[in-house]
Amino acid sequence: MNHESQPLLGNSRDVESAPTFWSSAKVSFTNSYFNLLLIFVPVALIFSIIGASDTVVFTLNFIAIIPLAKMLGFATEELALRTGSTIGSLLNATFGNAVELILGVIALKEGLIRVVQASILGSILSNILLVLGFCFLLGGLTRSEQEFSSIAAQTSSSLLSLTVLALLVPAAFATVAGEGEQATQGILALSHGTSIVLLIVYVLYLVFQLKTHTQFFEDEVDEEELPTTTLAFSTVLLIAVAGLVSMHADYLVGAIEGVVDEWGINQTFVGIILLPLVGNAAEHVSSVTFAMKNKMNLCIGVALSSSLQIGLLVTPVLVIAGWIIGQPMTLFFEDFETVILFASVLIVNYLIQDARSNWLEGALLLAAYAIVALAFWFHPG
Repeated sequence: MNHESQPLLGNSRDVESAPTFWSSAKVSFTNSYFNLLLIFVPVALIFSIIGASDTVVFTLNFIAIIPLAKMLGFATEELALRTGSTIGSLLNATFGNAVELILGVIALKEGLIRVVQASILGSILSNILLVLGFCFLLGGLTRSEQEFSSIAAQTSSSLLSLTVLALLVPAAFATVAGEGEQATQGILALSHGTSIVLLIVYVLYLVFQLKTHTQFFEDEVDEEELPTTTLAFSTVLLIAVAGLVSMHADYLVGAIEGVVDEWGINQTFVGIILLPLVGNAAEHVSSVTFAMKNKMNLCIGVALSSSLQIGLLVTPVLVIAGWIIGQPMTLFFEDFETVILFASVLIVNYLIQDARSNWLEGALLLAAYAIVALAFWFHPG
């Protein structure tokens, strides 16, 4: 029996009756034992506002994000039951990445270009290796294999490859052009033009996903599974929880620098591994929850849609934002980082191209992420 999906206070309503506001609220706050940790939400906010030590702020906000991430996944699943898994997964990824975009623009205004680039790379790596790895591993423990849409998998593979190409071309350009003002301006102009192309591709992908080929991205409908909340309540809950997650993530990110100084952690490791790990907690929990319920199209949709949004939407928007405000944000990352991204996307494409997954494939993705984490832990930067 899956106790995780059972309400703490029992069944909140008869399956024959339509949900109301109060029944929606009841089931939302009693559907998981993780909700007991919601007490840390006000506690973390209070300690963050009064200026507690960085270690205390970091710990409390990290714990507070856990039940909020679980609740965000619940709201997404409820919306998916009414609107379909495609729109549900897209909403989950969009709300999660909105935080990334806002923090990225703020960092850009302060000239922290390398921090922005590290966060972008780390977000993509955590989604395609860590999240998918846990999805395949935990979802496959009780099943011989799981299936998902081959068209959706091939489309995601192609778009991930295009994202890597958009970063490889500026790196190759920089190698040939060398150093100097002319080379710098060339990379900047190339990045601006590439960003516009990527935005156009993302719009075309949305048309493909939401309009012309929607059927390939949807999970099979479970006739026995009915929404337990109203549409309005699910929508408001999703927006409210996403806002709270962004607040806690902001406090948590602000405390990390002090924690790093105290614990002596590598700065590059923090920017590429630790920050995206906690910043994308909502998508992480949601994807794994869907995988364990065998809703693989929804799981793949959240994990890969988030990566694709980072690569095709957030990154080019940040480059163009830098263009507007006068910050030289480019698509030229460090060679070491670009090679790691290329290798990571390559192994993910190999594993998802057959539109089937099992626990061993999940273990392979987690092993790849562990190797990447070790590389950045010992990275001299």
